[in-house]
Amino acid sequence: ITEEQATNVAQSAASKLSQMGERTKQLGNVIQDPERQKRVILVIVCVALLLDNMLYMVIVPIIPDYLEGLQKAADQEQPAAAPHTNSTNSTIHRAAEGNFDLQIGVLFASKAILQLLVNPLSGTFIDRVGYDIPLFIGLNIMFLSTLTFAFAENYATLFLARSIQGLGSAFADTSGIALIADKFTEESERSKALGIALAFISFGSLVAPPFGGVLYEFAGKQAPFLILACICLTDGVLCLAVLKPFSNRERENMPVGTPIYKLMIDPYIAVVGGALIVCNIPLAFLEPTIANWMEENMNASEWEIGMTWFPAFFPHVLGVYLTVKLAAKYPHLQWFYGAIGMVFIGASSCTVPACKNFGQLMIPLCGICFGIAFVDTALLPTLGFLVDVRHVSVYGSVYAIADISYCVAYALGPVVAGQIVHDLGFVQLNLGMGLANVLYAPALLLLKNVTQMKTSFSERNMLLEDGPTGLYDTIKMEQREKKRKGLCTTIDESGIETFVQRSHSEEESSGGEYA
Repeated sequence: ITEEQATNVAQSAASKLSQMGERTKQLGNVIQDPERQKRVILVIVCVALLLDNMLYMVIVPIIPDYLEGLQKAADQEQPAAAPHTNSTNSTIHRAAEGNFDLQIGVLFASKAILQLLVNPLSGTFIDRVGYDIPLFIGLNIMFLSTLTFAFAENYATLFLARSIQGLGSAFADTSGIALIADKFTEESERSKALGIALAFISFGSLVAPPFGGVLYEFAGKQAPFLILACICLTDGVLCLAVLKPFSNRERENMPVGTPIYKLMIDPYIAVVGGALIVCNIPLAFLEPTIANWMEENMNASEWEIGMTWFPAFFPHVLGVYLTVKLAAKYPHLQWFYGAIGMVFIGASSCTVPACKNFGQLMIPLCGICFGIAFVDTALLPTLGFLVDVRHVSVYGSVYAIADISYCVAYALGPVVAGQIVHDLGFVQLNLGMGLANVLYAPALLLLKNVTQMKTSFSERNMLLEDGPTGLYDTIKMEQREKKRKGLCTTIDESGIETFVQRSHSEEESSGGEYA
């Protein structure tokens, strides 16, 4: 009887495994459908961006309190000081407090600083190997960073975890946005897909502090990080299953992307990069300084400080939605939407110091996030379009430049903003940021005629500019020379190549320079 039972169990297990295999195969076939695959890829990228921004902001309510607890525990362990040292106790305490603020500022900025340093390399790497492998690498590094955060018990380990996150973000964020630009080739589709990605970035940044604060209060430090690690692991498995990063041979046929330094000196891309830096400075500089200002000026409670940015999520999503709709209807006005966003940010930033209570403060903060949504949603698709018409349609380096722009603002914020408030004051900081945004807005007029541009060379022609390297390239070069002379090749029925004079109109329509 025992043997029969064992046989039955084995047979049922085998049948279940075969059924699972069939279902997996069917799921694989469904995923391989191009339209469905695009949607799944968008989900994978959006989850990666959500995770990165949640991990970026979830430490805001956790780390200062946790480090303060570690500091107190260390102070209690020290032997009691001798009586004659009491006179210097207050001075030492003040110095330690200043040092503590600096430590937190450096910890917060370390992610953006490392990301800023790695992005030029990650952009080039993405251009060479494709988008899927860097995305998978980035998710793995973020998973490692999240686990390190969960089990870190001192400042050095927390600093390491934060820096590792910057390394992972440089790969995951850039390759994710570039992958969306590559898969969604139509301008309206691309604008919509990038808008959805930006909504996830916003949601991650704004929901993370309350999420982290509540879980830290009731479940301990490890809980929020372990939840994020599980989501990251799931996204990594989905990326491995759908994108198949190590079996994809498409990258062998990828054209060679334009080097990042050439993209940086393109005036149109430089203007977009500058706009992304300037528009993100108010958010990056207010995040580390607004809590102290609220405590001093409006006696804000802990829950009010914790919920400061959460209401701003809704106008951000509204801004993304409006920009996507307007871009679909009036695509030639992308520069104008960006300029409107910068004026919104400037006006809102200038009114922050005038607020007297929590309710009033919500209005300018919502205005800042609404404006940022306009700028980001209008200008990120513009970067992809500029690469399409002025360079080669490989997007790793150009979105690395966008990521560098964000990182400049967020690397400076935690380190510089506090010093500016200390030396000049909170009012002057906000007026300066507001003025910078309003004054930069007219620079976007340079992008006014971008949509009238046409591709001046095909990707293949750009690749052939260095000279032919094989038989196919040699033939193509010869054909190009003949076309320039007004001849084109045709093959008659007997297989003999003949030359036919081309008409003037044909010559013109073969792909001219941009307007």
